[in-house]
Amino acid sequence: MLRNIILFFILFIVAEQAYTQSLYRYRFEEPWSISVSTGPTQYFGELYSLWKYNEGIQPDWNANIALRRTLGTRIRARAEFSYYQISGQDPPSDPRAFRYPRNLHFRARNMEASMIGEFHWKPVKVYNITRSYFNLYAFAGVGVSSNDPKALDPRAALRNEDLWVPLRPLQIENNPYNKYIVVFPTGIGAKYKLSVYADLILELNYRWTLTDYMDDISAFNISEFYQDLLADYGVNGTGPNPDRLLFAIRNPDFYIDDELTIPDVDRIISNRGRIRRGSGLTERFDGYMSLNLGIEIYLSPDIWDNWIFRNRLYEKRFRFW
Repeated sequence: MLRNIILFFILFIVAEQAYTQSLYRYRFEEPWSISVSTGPTQYFGELYSLWKYNEGIQPDWNANIALRRTLGTRIRARAEFSYYQISGQDPPSDPRAFRYPRNLHFRARNMEASMIGEFHWKPVKVYNITRSYFNLYAFAGVGVSSNDPKALDPRAALRNEDLWVPLRPLQIENNPYNKYIVVFPTGIGAKYKLSVYADLILELNYRWTLTDYMDDISAFNISEFYQDLLADYGVNGTGPNPDRLLFAIRNPDFYIDDELTIPDVDRIISNRGRIRRGSGLTERFDGYMSLNLGIEIYLSPDIWDNWIFRNRLYEKRFRFW
């Protein structure tokens, strides 16, 4: 009887030590992580307003990769890179905006790099095994984005082709703007713990900018530069840069043909440049919003052995949350 009791205690101690050792390998504090995410992107500017008019959602898309590091109890820093598309056009605009006669549109595919600081609701400087199941955070930062708006060439449409023409080099409004712009990412996010090595992340991010030319539109009308546009167009489009007039004015009332390839120069002159182009709100800068879903991986030294490449046939492994 005594021998059985001793044997029981020995087996109990061995089992407890084995279980403790299996848990010990998860007691790491990994400050570095990498994440990938994707989701819709919504542009805000002269061709779209969600707050003032009923224009629905007109989303594009983006893809993001980020490297994070824990700095304090609730603070993390991240460097990220995004590739995103934004676009806008007048035809679906709210009639109260009086934008549909302009018939303007644009599309831009840009790249962005930024540095961001995160403040978390629950502590993040902890062992990964004791990381919270659910955590909220707010963030803000600064970055740089390319700025390359384009528009479809109506002449190519006659050949059943889609030719996107860069608008920035045309300087349509006689106001050159930079190829690269400063952005200020701000937003909120949520994380759900999938395992000691991974979190599921959902993030809402709005980028403030210091430019009104992400869509190549700013001026209320063309009155201040229409004579320059006409001079560049020349006689029957033989001027030094006829594309400036062709892309500045898309209102069908100021074209001779239905395909909108031959401007009505006489009517433009008689109108004296009162053809509407922008909203006239010069103090309002353009911006864009993204809603991303992704996964964050903590770069533990044993992640390859214990999670990604663990042997499922010959070794029993437990997952700890």
